[in-house]
Amino acid sequence: MSAPPVRRKDKLMSDEQALEFLARGLCGRIASVGADGWPYCVPLLYVWADGEVRVHSPAARGHFRANVEHNPRVCFEVDEAGEVFDYGRFACDTSVAYRSVVLFGTVRIVEDARAKQRFFDALMAKYGKPDSGRPKHFYPRLDEVTLYAIAPERITGKETPLPAASEQWPAKDRTKSPDARPSLSASPGWSSSLALHNPGMDSPHDG
Repeated sequence: MSAPPVRRKDKLMSDEQALEFLARGLCGRIASVGADGWPYCVPLLYVWADGEVRVHSPAARGHFRANVEHNPRVCFEVDEAGEVFDYGRFACDTSVAYRSVVLFGTVRIVEDARAKQRFFDALMAKYGKPDSGRPKHFYPRLDEVTLYAIAPERITGKETPLPAASEQWPAKDRTKSPDARPSLSASPGWSSSLALHNPGMDSPHDG
């Protein structure tokens, strides 16, 4: 697949780090596109196994199933947000510690009952309570779910670690606008409102 070059290479995770985070992430989000051209994004629990992302949904044909029957190309994302921190003297000098992995790939429907069994074993190993007292490896409604497998074509991971207190404002001023001066006519709410829309405020997915 074609894609623009990564702009913030300083934030890139190694391949090993990205795959490790992908394996343990809590909730993923899958974006697909329908026949009408509208995108659709849905959060799902998932399993990373055998080099694929695997998710499930009810067997009834819904929005996601209709989309991937039209176009099997999807985008999958998982993230972990940390603490918001200040790094400079202006409101837009604000960022957040985070990790994020984005995967582009092609999805297929898995019909094999044994593959569904293995998927739910892995799903319960990841999310289930080990001492629930319920029967293990027994799923009486396998025929009522659809299992999807996403084969990746491109995986990238980015992160911003939380800086030490000595690297945060006000201990250190790392503003990206060192020559800026607030206008005397600015209203009291100027700084906080600007921070929400100013392109200088760091975004985890910006490039």
